[in-house]
Amino acid sequence: MSECERQPASGRWKTYAATAAGVTVTAAVGGWAVAPDTRWYRSLSKPAWQPPDWAFGAVWTPLYASIAWAGGRALLAARPEERRSLAVSLGANLAVNTAWNWLFFRMRSTKAGLVGTALLDVSNAELIARVAKADRTAALALAPYAAWCGFATFLNADITRRNMR
Repeated sequence: MSECERQPASGRWKTYAATAAGVTVTAAVGGWAVAPDTRWYRSLSKPAWQPPDWAFGAVWTPLYASIAWAGGRALLAARPEERRSLAVSLGANLAVNTAWNWLFFRMRSTKAGLVGTALLDVSNAELIARVAKADRTAALALAPYAAWCGFATFLNADITRRNMR
């Protein structure tokens, strides 16, 4: 019987509810900063390969769901002595995820956004490595998130390059 299966059902639900709440706050606070209709954002030169604005919401919704699920599953599977550091890693990752929107859109800084997304890539690698120690399936579920963030880093870098002023 796995550590997860030894948890009472109420404990499992509380863990998943906590990760879902953390991800929901991340999405809400990060989304609050996003402003694709501003004159500043519209004036940026963007590559032809940038997805349309609507695609970002369509992609982020299932990614956020997978983060909540994988985070909960990994926390339940982690050894008790590793659970706290895993929770801190997940929380830090979600904070960096939120920060990118504020760095890029609210600060109106492609360079700050690039630093933020590069930090998110590092955080994703650390989180996936930590999650893999607890549960490989959960780690695999985070792979699309890391891949999308890597894509976002290249996109942010190209936008930064195109708009050097």
